[in-house]
Amino acid sequence: MNPSASGWIDKFGHLVKAHQDVYQDFEHLYMGFKETGFVYGINLGIPGFITTEHTLSEDEKAKINLLAALYFTFRLEQKDTDFRTFLKSIFQFYRDLAVNQMSFFHKIVTGSKTSSQLEKLINSRVYLEDNVISKAFNSSITNSLLFIDVLTFKHYLTNDGNIRAYAQTMEYLTINISYHALSSKEPNKNDEKLLQLLESSLTFIDSEKQNFDGSYREELVQHTAVMENQYFLDVACLTVWEDKTLDYQESEFIYGIGKDLGFEEVQIEAALHEITVFFDTNSANIPFLRDTNMAMQFYNSMSKAVRKLILRNSKRLQKELSESKELVALLTQSTLRELSTEEKKKVQNQLLDIFKSIPSLAIFMLPGGAVLLPIFIKLIPKLLPSSFDDNRVEKSG
Repeated sequence: MNPSASGWIDKFGHLVKAHQDVYQDFEHLYMGFKETGFVYGINLGIPGFITTEHTLSEDEKAKINLLAALYFTFRLEQKDTDFRTFLKSIFQFYRDLAVNQMSFFHKIVTGSKTSSQLEKLINSRVYLEDNVISKAFNSSITNSLLFIDVLTFKHYLTNDGNIRAYAQTMEYLTINISYHALSSKEPNKNDEKLLQLLESSLTFIDSEKQNFDGSYREELVQHTAVMENQYFLDVACLTVWEDKTLDYQESEFIYGIGKDLGFEEVQIEAALHEITVFFDTNSANIPFLRDTNMAMQFYNSMSKAVRKLILRNSKRLQKELSESKELVALLTQSTLRELSTEEKKKVQNQLLDIFKSIPSLAIFMLPGGAVLLPIFIKLIPKLLPSSFDDNRVEKSG
């Protein structure tokens, strides 16, 4: 199977017919995709029954893992092995998730529900234009957010309600956990920018929430879905492990989060052991482990990726911004002072309207994309000076 060639999803559908019982239940599925690294955001392997024609890139492994995790989630929850039914279900899921509001997704999910269309959808979900999302999301802390798609799909198959709101809550809690996990570590200057980025991203996800006063812990206590809670615990372990050490203070935070999520001490110890074994076993195959600090690498790569996106779409952005004087004024003010809650909400909503019309910027609307939004807001006044100069002239006049 070649996930970069047309027809790979049909090939997957053919291969999986003989392997319907690979995973006994969702817990078994989760552990399997943790071993491949997909849950951790580091795709080092794929399900064993899949054979490939060449050495896979991490992008290609991510595509296979996302499709396989979504299919087997459908298989377990619906007790249905029909691949065509799965195709219809996954298209409806992404439509209900409101990705059809984005122009490039809209063309896909409103067309015929074929495997070739799903190839485009999966391809767009994993990375956009020259692998921008892959190059940008080269940190396991944010790549792990891709598994939110799988957990959201599981919820979608078994519950009624607003699936978009559910996905946003999952993203909010995951980023909050990452922020507090980093905060629990020994002070490290290299972590400061990432901490500020996570804090800002939460402010723009929902500026009406009490973001960092500990209230997210109350939401965790009330969260009773076991596998979602396991995911939250693993994200916390992943975040504190990122500097390759676990000291007493960090462990205290992990055990506190674990208890909030309803886990026994032995289960929390198991999660810490699994992340340690994973990285010890695969250290030679994980490039960022050779770098001094993953948080700094992440922040720098985010900035480069967002800068590239802004410059690549500069003409379109200038045109859209020229039609939104209020947004330009607020973005200008954001470089001088802290915006109010109401102003932040206006910035978020107006920017999202712009992102919907520019395919390259759709990543800001997907799970995990909120992490990039504060960088965009910070960089755009510097990279598109004419729009902001015009705004300043108007204000001074």
